[in-house]
Amino acid sequence: MLVISGDPKHWLGRFGVHVQSGCVPSYRAHVVVPGSNQAAAPREKPEEEQLNEAALEKAGEYAGAQKSKALIVTRHGYIVYEKYWQGTTFDTAVDSRGLGRVLVALATGAAIGERKIAWPDEPVGYLVPAWSQESKGAITIRNLLQMSSGLGQPFSGCAPSTPVLEMTVEARPGTRWLDQDADPDMLGYLIHKTSGRSYASYLSEAIWARIGAGDATLALDSDDAVPHVDAGFTARQSDWLRVGEVLLNNGNFRGDELLHPRWVPELLKPALMNERYGSYIRLGAHGLPDVPPYASKDLFVVEGGGNKMWLIPSLQIAILRTGDELPADWDDSRIPNLVMNGAKDFVPAAARPGSDLRLLVPNH
Repeated sequence: MLVISGDPKHWLGRFGVHVQSGCVPSYRAHVVVPGSNQAAAPREKPEEEQLNEAALEKAGEYAGAQKSKALIVTRHGYIVYEKYWQGTTFDTAVDSRGLGRVLVALATGAAIGERKIAWPDEPVGYLVPAWSQESKGAITIRNLLQMSSGLGQPFSGCAPSTPVLEMTVEARPGTRWLDQDADPDMLGYLIHKTSGRSYASYLSEAIWARIGAGDATLALDSDDAVPHVDAGFTARQSDWLRVGEVLLNNGNFRGDELLHPRWVPELLKPALMNERYGSYIRLGAHGLPDVPPYASKDLFVVEGGGNKMWLIPSLQIAILRTGDELPADWDDSRIPNLVMNGAKDFVPAAARPGSDLRLLVPNH
């Protein structure tokens, strides 16, 4: 039970219980998140970035066999490998199905940098006075980032869910980790309240347009309601690699410092109630049960439904896989390990300073 609660969609699938990731709720309204539609990153041959082309092809073969729509790899901001299936292209728009959560985490960092939100442990009752006497007023920004607000129940497929503003606290904030859409949606609402602008407008100006992304759309319950920051956020699949570049470079995008350099490391701190996760980011150092470990301990994953982006800061590599779902026999470390082990400058953990070099030669 503990294993399943750590990554429910993946492990229920492994046991033959398939979560309908393609079942997206019907939203009443959508709003545009304007981008600046800048040119794509330059393309470079794998060998110029010290990557083994054969290893990339093996990763592509695995992705293709696993019902993927796209596999795109970048290094140092250059596109070094790309493969597409099911009629998609570099600029095909996809529903984020959860990837959008990390955007609200980045936007929160921007709001803190502008003093619209004071600090990560600020109770939301300070930001919304009407909640100051309610139990939800004790929830902190960090609780929302780390999925430990105590609000509501997990998202239940296509069934109608309680609007986030009407939810009650069912567990003391900070004592329960629960994968649900209420926490990121609440952050989107708080950014709207503190900035005096819609979440879509703030996200566009603070993050989305500044990284050169194309126009995206954001789902709402109704014309003026709380935004759905994860499922319902539709954007060009290639634009997620721009987001990956921000995360790989501690909030900097090609020389533009979007966020304070300490904010992304803050997002990578393990959640108190689930060390496998940071703020809407899965930390690869802890691995997944019954899955071979990742080749690098600093790898982390931004994911939603069948969409996955593996990021390795030490190698400046971003790997994006998109798809409607993950097959039951999915091996989450297969693609990133093929890419990392194919990097000519990659130093395996066993060979790093302070390691037992006998581990490199078994039985010696």
